[in-house]
Amino acid sequence: MDPMTADAAEISRALTAADPLTWVITGDSITHGLVHTQGGRSYPEHLHEIVRGELGRVHDVVINTAISGWRIGQLLDDFDRRVATWRPQIVTLMIGTNDCVDDGVAPFVEPTEFAASVATFVRRVREIGAIPVLQTPPAVDVPNAPERGRIAAFAQAVRDIAAAHDVILVDQFARFAEIGGERVPWGLLNDPFHPNATGHAALALELATVLGLDPQASRTLPKLRADVAAGRLG
Repeated sequence: MDPMTADAAEISRALTAADPLTWVITGDSITHGLVHTQGGRSYPEHLHEIVRGELGRVHDVVINTAISGWRIGQLLDDFDRRVATWRPQIVTLMIGTNDCVDDGVAPFVEPTEFAASVATFVRRVREIGAIPVLQTPPAVDVPNAPERGRIAAFAQAVRDIAAAHDVILVDQFARFAEIGGERVPWGLLNDPFHPNATGHAALALELATVLGLDPQASRTLPKLRADVAAGRLG
């Protein structure tokens, strides 16, 4: 069994076991989830509802350690506080929206350099005995955020590392592009690159789908699907 399949099987097994899980959800402002949902829930909060509420895993802990504006290098430098200190079993990472910036001010990062850092993150997560889950950053409105015009290459870098290291991949970039009909998914965005509450619903749905989180008689998932369907029309 390859590690990616093994990771998915282990998550499935762990979700039916009595032992509590610690989930660390980390990344940048999109995962931090401030401001742009305008009081709505962020995708880590939806994950909390699904896991600790609808799956009834009340002893699990879902910890959001993301920090707005951060890049992968900062996460690696602060890995102990962002990840290791919580002794997690599952760690999700969504990163790249800031790493891709080319505005003549922020340090310029090549996609290959970014990919190497993501690979280091994966290795360090496995070293502490946790399962890594990689998420591509969601698609953005490049004409109105030209400094982030390289984001597709950074999303591809995440895909490449997931494939090379047999890591579970949640392709949020592709999902946003699909919802937008290969155009800007404005119904999911609060500004050119931050998802709104509907965008966070889409992120949560894709993460739940890939991880196999499908509680019986769920109230949350149908509501999220309805919100995303409405956002598709936005």
